[in-house]
Amino acid sequence: MPSSTRAAQDAVYHPYFARFYARLSVAADEHGGVAELRKELLTGLSGRVVEIGAGNGLNFAHYPPAVSEVVAVEPERHLRQLAAESAMRADVRVDVLPGTAEELPVESGSCDAAVASLVLCSVADVPRSLGELRRVLRPGGELRFYEHGRAGGRVMRAVQRAADRTVWPLLLGGCHSGRDVLGELTAAGFTLGPYRRVRMPEKGPPTPASYHVLGTALRG
Repeated sequence: MPSSTRAAQDAVYHPYFARFYARLSVAADEHGGVAELRKELLTGLSGRVVEIGAGNGLNFAHYPPAVSEVVAVEPERHLRQLAAESAMRADVRVDVLPGTAEELPVESGSCDAAVASLVLCSVADVPRSLGELRRVLRPGGELRFYEHGRAGGRVMRAVQRAADRTVWPLLLGGCHSGRDVLGELTAAGFTLGPYRRVRMPEKGPPTPASYHVLGTALRG
């Protein structure tokens, strides 16, 4: 299939970045401590879970046995193929589906929990994506999030704004480094639960994407 035709059919088409991300994410899990954060993110989940932007499926190995099903939605073709391979190795049932966070192929109120892991930086419409998560969660359902976003200091925030207006999204698959994740969650009607801020990597000079937050939010 010609690349132009494939790009027209796929909701997200970042073939070069997808391959770069697949390698980078594995290295970050193995050597950068991200695997431990994934375990922390998913500990205690149960029932039916929807995961948006599942990428290459690195979360799948960390879902606990009490999870009955993971509906993993990934719009990018190459990453979705890798996620399907990861799903076959998972200890829980994982169904990998095409789709976007803005229009989830999931029934309303059918999920006990949702997972957003390093994805809200790159969705086209954050409020709509969070609205979809609220739609598919049952009342009182829990959203687990691990995202990077807005820095704490004014200087780095200015760097993030400049990067997001210029080269950062172009080079990194639509990623925006300085989105206000906690503010977006609150604006979308979620009630924030416990969360903590994480810097990745922990040592060395920071980048615009070094400022992470990991936590929970509840659907009202």
